[in-house]
Amino acid sequence: MNRLAQWLLGKPRSTQGDTLAALDIGTSKIACFIARLDEEGQPHVVGIGHQLSEGVRAGLVSDMEVLRGAVSSAVDAAEQMAGEEIERVIVNIAGAQLLSQTVNVDLPLNGREITAHDMERLVAEAQTMAAEDMDGHTLELLHTLPIHYTLDGQRGIREPLGMIGGMLQADYHLVSAAFGPARTLETAIARAHLEVEHLVAAPLASGLSCLALDEMDLGCTVIDMGAGTTSLGIFFDGHMIHADGLALGGLHISNDIARGLTTTFAHAERLKTLYGNATLSGLDERETIDVPQVGEEDPAFANRLPKSHLIGIIQPRLEEIFEMVRARLDKSGLSETAGKRVVLTGGTSQMPGIRDLASRILDKQVRLGRPLRITPPTMSQARMQPRSLSATGLAEATSGPAFSTTAGLLVTALAPEGIDAPGRYDGAGSSLMGRLSQMFSVRG
Repeated sequence: MNRLAQWLLGKPRSTQGDTLAALDIGTSKIACFIARLDEEGQPHVVGIGHQLSEGVRAGLVSDMEVLRGAVSSAVDAAEQMAGEEIERVIVNIAGAQLLSQTVNVDLPLNGREITAHDMERLVAEAQTMAAEDMDGHTLELLHTLPIHYTLDGQRGIREPLGMIGGMLQADYHLVSAAFGPARTLETAIARAHLEVEHLVAAPLASGLSCLALDEMDLGCTVIDMGAGTTSLGIFFDGHMIHADGLALGGLHISNDIARGLTTTFAHAERLKTLYGNATLSGLDERETIDVPQVGEEDPAFANRLPKSHLIGIIQPRLEEIFEMVRARLDKSGLSETAGKRVVLTGGTSQMPGIRDLASRILDKQVRLGRPLRITPPTMSQARMQPRSLSATGLAEATSGPAFSTTAGLLVTALAPEGIDAPGRYDGAGSSLMGRLSQMFSVRG
């Protein structure tokens, strides 16, 4: 039985009744999704707001007041579409700020039955051990995620509650973030008159949004390529077993283009979007593009260059990112456990040719991921024209890889406390996989 599926059972944690709100704070965009639950507990997106990000650099707050204004604008747009106000939001935190730890804890049982209190003791002990291993770093614990249990030497136990034995062992994956940046982010959002209900590691949200259940079970790495950061999460046997990130992303490619072609950043972004590719082809040397120069307003003074010049700037930076990801996977010691499957998501993942480049460098099968687990709203709920809805219940402009983390935050909102740093143990029912499949049917 899939543990991620277990977390997705039970009542939603949101205290806003049947309304959930996700706020994705990125380097290039800020997005807010508001969803309502129907009588079966299925989320329907009814409000969407997004705008260019301000006050954030490489996933970190750089200007609190500017960020406050950007957050307010995105949330206001979502509230107007949804027709209601929100007070609390679930917020992502970038992978580049995360610390991933795995700890093993033992609990003597002396032949008695395992109780919910025992499970709470295991979690508390795991958190204590993790705190002792922080080497003086001040961190904020985000998630305490069970990996697997062993009872009297029997491995592969998914749910030990109610079993009888002499010794219970548990492995937990603990995900933490730097305390200062995390609290600064919460404070900036509080200035927009919003309470941060939960901080969620970006790779966990992306994985819950994009990965098929089989990918979570058999082993897969999700790589979320944002503008300022690249987050990665390793999933196996239904659990996220490792999280990491780099302070590199799509904006670094745009900066390279602006410098290499002596054009403005805005023109560099446009050239990347219109003509960018991760790999060179034989036609790129013959195809030419116009590159406006810094300070020149007359199009007649634009440089006409082969398209290969642009791709020759883009490709090395992407190669650097994937080589660093490969190094992080090797350092984790879990590259083999993660299997041969990679799911790319995030705005930068939409560049043509990037799947082939990633597959070559990582030596894995690669697919492009987009949000899978948000149920379509009715027209009256969404207050949108039918032509603007996609099969996932998101507007066409917000249903792509760039919004995987935002959608994943809504999925985490449906989890009981076990997905964060729980103070109590939440069990799961026996009809779990069937309910998960019904709640989040994968489309497309």
